[in-house]
This record gives sequence, structure tokens and C-alpha cells, in this order.
Amino acid sequence: SIRNSTERRKLGYFSCGTGNPVDDCWRCDRHWYLRRKNLANCGIGFGRNAIGGRDGRYYVVTDPRDDDPVNPKPGTLRHAVIQDRPLWIVFKRDMVIRLKQELIMNSFKTIDGRGANVHIANGACITIQYVTNIIIHGIQIHDCKPTGNAMVRSSPSHYGWRTMADGDGISIFGASHIWVDHNSLSNCADGLIDAIMGSTAITISNNYFTHHNEVMLLGHSDSYVRDKQMQVTVAYNHFGEGLIQRMPRCRHGYFHVVNNDYTHWEMYAIGGSANPTINSQGNRYLAPFNRFAKEVTKRVERSKSKWRHWNWRSEGDMFLNGAYFTPSGAGAAASYAKASSLAAKSSSLVGTITSNAGALSCRRGFMC
Repeated sequence: SIRNSTERRKLGYFSCGTGNPVDDCWRCDRHWYLRRKNLANCGIGFGRNAIGGRDGRYYVVTDPRDDDPVNPKPGTLRHAVIQDRPLWIVFKRDMVIRLKQELIMNSFKTIDGRGANVHIANGACITIQYVTNIIIHGIQIHDCKPTGNAMVRSSPSHYGWRTMADGDGISIFGASHIWVDHNSLSNCADGLIDAIMGSTAITISNNYFTHHNEVMLLGHSDSYVRDKQMQVTVAYNHFGEGLIQRMPRCRHGYFHVVNNDYTHWEMYAIGGSANPTINSQGNRYLAPFNRFAKEVTKRVERSKSKWRHWNWRSEGDMFLNGAYFTPSGAGAAASYAKASSLAAKSSSLVGTITSNAGALSCRRGFMC
């Protein structure tokens, strides 16, 4: 069945050209590990110009420890991400990295977990704050905890006091040109991915989300109008077992939700407030068995007289088991143009396109 993750993963296992434009760009190359930086040319959506550390050197993480967030040791992930220069960060071997405090990233970095089984888990997780050009690829991020009230280094020349962090998997705060691709995220204290405070030019693609309540928040608050510029693409993800709500929950900006597979939600899939524009195209929505939770959409606004003007549309989506999407707005072309970032494929292809969502198992000399 669609809900059986083992069966669905077999769909794309033996094929290379799956119709997923990100994967078709690099996964057919059995020498991917010699040409890792080609990934930076495979971006799609609003975050497609994120180059990460493409123009820098490789940095090999050899040490999973995080003993001192103020003075990280060379060879650790924290030492890599705080550097002032572009870096393409890879991992020498499988590792579980338990961060004592938030991993505060500097600009122009790629974290590339391909070829190793890398977990960031059971501690603090990733913070992308006031920086640009970040790629996070091929990492398992789970069981993130609130941390803070501590000093943390954010660059070679600066460290400072961090107040309590929520325990997001990936927190994007006042940042731009961000691409989060092929990660597996689950069971964090707050959101799995949150983008707030004027962040924009973001693509969230090919991820596998499971076992979590409030999955994804895009937009800080109803009163924070700087998020009106926000543009986020949510594409080719699998929203899987154990999820409850916010896939995503949007405010103010422009959101292209395209060719995702929604196999599990308990309350709703897509929610919003403060007049966001939501362009849902070519997704597959499989409603839960609960007859009171069939609706894909939720307006966090009681008054229909207000939300009926919000531009929310569904085009070419597939609705299963009684799922339905409540559209609104006059369909202003200019509004949807700002919420369009790539061509949607047919919803009948979603199972294949998303069959390998999440962190891939890649071995040298073989196609991923």
C-alpha cells in the first residue's frame, strides 16, 4: 500500500531516471563521490541558487564529538561550519553527532552526508541564522532537544551568549538561499524545519518526515510583516508515519507545495494565517481514517470573511480516502506567479518521484 514505506521505496530503487529532476541531475553518476560538488548545480525551486560550499575546499569531519562549543576542535562538524570561507563538508565514516549547543552555521557551507550514515541526534541541532548559501544534504536529524543559556562560537572571530533554543531540527532565521535536500527528520522538541524572521529563497526537497507533531513552520508570527517577502518551495518530500500537523503552516509569504506525498496526518496537512499565498500542485494527499480529519487545509482564522480572500489553490492534486482541499481567493495571477518556482509533474508520478525521499544510502563506485 501507499502507507507501507518498505514497499514504496522499492518503486525507485532500480531506476536511475525517475523523473525527479534533482535526482536525475546527479544520482545516475556512479562516480558521484569524485564529483560531489555537481550537486550544487542540481537545485530547484526558490532555493535553486544556493551554492553552499561549491567554490571552496573539502573539509572532512573525522571526530563526532562536540566537547567545547566555544573552542571546537579541528576535525569536528562545529569547527567546519563556523569557518569564514566556503567549505564542502563531508564525513570520514558513519557517526552519531550529539551537539551540546546549537550548530551555528556560517555562510557558503554544504553539509554532505553521502557515503556515510550520519546522525545529528539527541542534543542540539542546526541553526542557520543571518547567513546565506547553505546546502544540507543526506543527514539524519532526530530527537533534537532545547539547549542554550550558554556561550557558542559562530565564526573564528566571534562567540556569544545564546538564549534557550526551541529544539528545532533545522532553524532558518533571517537567512536566504537555503537548500535542504534528502534528509530524514523526526521527533524533535519543536519543529522539524522552521523558517522565520525574513528568511527567503528556500527549497525543502526530497526529505522524509516522520514521527512528529508540528512539522514545518514558515513565517514567524501574524504581526511580523517582513515575512511577506518569503518564498519557499516544498517539493518531492514524503510526509510519512506519525505526523500530526503543519506540513507546512504558513504566514504572509508565497509557498509552492509541489509533488509531495502525504501519506499520514492526524489533524491537517497544510495550514496558515495572515494571508499567505499557497500554490498546491501535483501532490498526493491520502487522508487518515478519522472522518473528522479528511481536510488537507486549515485556516488559523475563524472568520471566513477574512480568509476567503487568501489565495490558496489546488491544481492537479490527487485526493485519496476522502481527502479534500478548501480553496480560496480570486486566483490573482500575479500572486500565484510569485508562488510558482518549477513545473509540476503529474500527481500519478508522485510515488516514484518520492520513493527515495530521505537520506540516501550511497556507496562509492555505485549509483546512489
